[in-house]
Amino acid sequence: MEPFQGAGMAVTKRAVHVVGVGMIPFTKPGASESYNVMGAKAAKLALDDAGVPYDAVQQAYVGYVYGDSTAGQAAIYGVGLTGIPVFNLNNNCSTGSSALYLARQAVESGMVECAIALGFEQMQPGALKGAWDDRPSPMTRFAEVMTAHQGYEPAAPRAAQFFGGAGMDYMKQYGIRPDTFGRISVKARQHAARNPLAVFRQTLTLEEVMASPTVFGPLTRYQCCPPTCGAAAAIVCSADFAKKHKLDMRVVIAAQAMTTDTPSTFESDDMRRVVGYDMTANAAKQVYEAAGIGPEDLDVVELHDCFTANELITYEGLGLTPEGTAEKFIVDGDNTYGGRIVTNPSGGLLSKGHPLGATGLAQCYELVSQLRGTADQRQVEGARLALQHNLGLGGACVVTLYQKV
Repeated sequence: MEPFQGAGMAVTKRAVHVVGVGMIPFTKPGASESYNVMGAKAAKLALDDAGVPYDAVQQAYVGYVYGDSTAGQAAIYGVGLTGIPVFNLNNNCSTGSSALYLARQAVESGMVECAIALGFEQMQPGALKGAWDDRPSPMTRFAEVMTAHQGYEPAAPRAAQFFGGAGMDYMKQYGIRPDTFGRISVKARQHAARNPLAVFRQTLTLEEVMASPTVFGPLTRYQCCPPTCGAAAAIVCSADFAKKHKLDMRVVIAAQAMTTDTPSTFESDDMRRVVGYDMTANAAKQVYEAAGIGPEDLDVVELHDCFTANELITYEGLGLTPEGTAEKFIVDGDNTYGGRIVTNPSGGLLSKGHPLGATGLAQCYELVSQLRGTADQRQVEGARLALQHNLGLGGACVVTLYQKV
């Protein structure tokens, strides 16, 4: 079966195969090794999985959010010192997928035959916060729009106010129950219980989720992803390289798109758009059009569930269910095994964990495993098309379609 073809920048012009993936177990802050050790381990796992020596890799794209300049080199040097270009990047929570995007682009364009995308994060406990107080925050404009729309609560984590506000705006429009969001967390824990690499593997009841302390709006504590430490990596290459080295060619990147904010983010008076709903919808549309498919063709999805509210609105942004129908989609169990499409079989950010720079590549790890049929207890039977959605406020959204060939 040939990779999907179509018009537009998102379609692969030269087949790009994901031939190796690696991921270390995610942990709570303070329980991990240092970022450079984690990064090197994940890179080595991906190389071993591919069966590729490091000296065959021609470029490295390394993502992290909380770290000093050239931390990417510090991690990748633990694998080898071959003198290749190493690019460090930071795109907030979509950093890992941004690294994959650039690695894919380098192979697709013919610049290189083989590249590695690596992401890691060594996080600190507590809510996310900026590192600088002597210059404007990149999130200032977003915060101003949010404050004008719903006010600001100094005691609540800012990220929870963004995404909790999006949940409140959805509730106002469609009148859904608050515990609909909680059901997403229950599902996430059920999936994570089957994932030995997830940080939270204990299942929760809906009553336990809803009884946990309120963070903001409809969001309780168990509906918010935890700060996490971890690393993941992927090896991408051309078909010629894969054939020459007799690599596993079963998974290709059939289409990929990256979007950033448009005026609607700031002008719509809707927190759903402030947190990237339109970026998601635009990226998904590009990918579907490039691949010549629709959301109904997908078998499995890993999407950015930093908060339950974002998973709910992303169902609709990706077209998995029509606008205004997410509650029925959830209550009917259409978002899990035995339903229409399995979402976040890994446990997602809510339960697998969210080490910012590693998240996009951990999603890649999960979906490649699904398409290979090696996801063990999490396996989605007969999976052939897998969609990945990774979102960062500020903002950037990467949507990637993987195909089993």
